[in-house]
Amino acid sequence: MCCSCCPGGTASIVTGSCTVFEEAPLFDFEELVRSRCSIRRFLPTPVPRGLLTEALSLAQLAPSNSNIQPWRLFLVEGERIERLREALREEVRSNPRELAPLPASFRAHRRELGTLVYGAMGVARDDDAGRARASQRNYEFFGAPTAGILCMHRDLGLVDAVGVGMYLQTLVLGLTARGIGTCVQAALTTYPEVIRRELALPDELVILCGLSLGYADPDFPANQLKVPKQPVEGNVSIFDTAVEPVSG
Repeated sequence: MCCSCCPGGTASIVTGSCTVFEEAPLFDFEELVRSRCSIRRFLPTPVPRGLLTEALSLAQLAPSNSNIQPWRLFLVEGERIERLREALREEVRSNPRELAPLPASFRAHRRELGTLVYGAMGVARDDDAGRARASQRNYEFFGAPTAGILCMHRDLGLVDAVGVGMYLQTLVLGLTARGIGTCVQAALTTYPEVIRRELALPDELVILCGLSLGYADPDFPANQLKVPKQPVEGNVSIFDTAVEPVSG
């Protein structure tokens, strides 16, 4: 987004001053967006704190309703992530749960994604045990050295969840630009009580999703998967002609 004080300018991340680009940096941004994908197996290599801090600082610039910055992100590494992994692993074993169902009109998307992901992993449709093992990897953060739990205050509404989403996308792209892979995980909301207990989360926070991050395992086929998206017309309607109001 261009800043208001100079046409063709943009706010500098470092100084907050205006910078005029001789060439619009759209190509780099497009490549960044197109290169992002969900990583489902990570290397154990730690993420350098400096790179993580840079991406987090960028994400803080995301827009939000009345600038309330509603996101709360809890990052876990080292012994803490191992404890959380083990607690989730034990809960999944003793108390298996299904993901919250989607409305009927959206279920085909989940089925199609499952077919693509499990297929890339070499797990057959009728291999129930293989699918269960692959699904459990969600709760192990796919082996990532760093995981995040993204929350917002329970008294906020949908418009504020939009702000959290813009923060998350900015963070993910900031990490992608630094060679750090990510996977946004709705599955982690299946066991909120475990996460809340292990991280001592305040009661007023609602867990929206998890985020696994680290360096992608280049030898894992599913990490190369590009998930097809609908054409623009499937999600966007453009009204450019005056329409007479319907009387009655």
